[in-house]
Amino acid sequence: MKRILIAMLAISAFIAGTVQSEEPQKETANVVAEFNNPGGIGGVESLRGMAELETTRPADPMKHYPKDQGVIDSDYVYQPPLIPHTIRNYEVSLNANKCLACHSWKNAKEMGATKISVTHYISPQEGQVLSDVSPSRYFCQQCHVPQADAKPLVESDFKRVNALR
Repeated sequence: MKRILIAMLAISAFIAGTVQSEEPQKETANVVAEFNNPGGIGGVESLRGMAELETTRPADPMKHYPKDQGVIDSDYVYQPPLIPHTIRNYEVSLNANKCLACHSWKNAKEMGATKISVTHYISPQEGQVLSDVSPSRYFCQQCHVPQADAKPLVESDFKRVNALR
């Protein structure tokens, strides 16, 4: 009887040891998979599709910006006017602003361009009228953007308000 009990204990200890040794292997496999794919996509599709974050995909083709579209109508009240021409290689930095070469009050008439709004000469903090463009309005492309002839990234059913049609 003692031999049978000892044999059963030995067998159960062997089985328990085998089961426990499989658990760390699964955890090790998960750690290795996480190490090889730290960001992953987590099953979420983005605008770039289902590509893994670490995968370098080919760049999208350059968007086509028409050279001159004329004035583009606004779609909502207080919309900053859109840029109807290409701005490729336009420098806007602390030292230069290519936009002002044509759109400043000084140059607009000669260049046949639209003048920048008088609101751009008012300091928003103090309401003081300045002799030059307010530093807070200096970087034009924070608000004004050119329009590319491109497929929308997401669908939209936005409709222009009747007052602007």
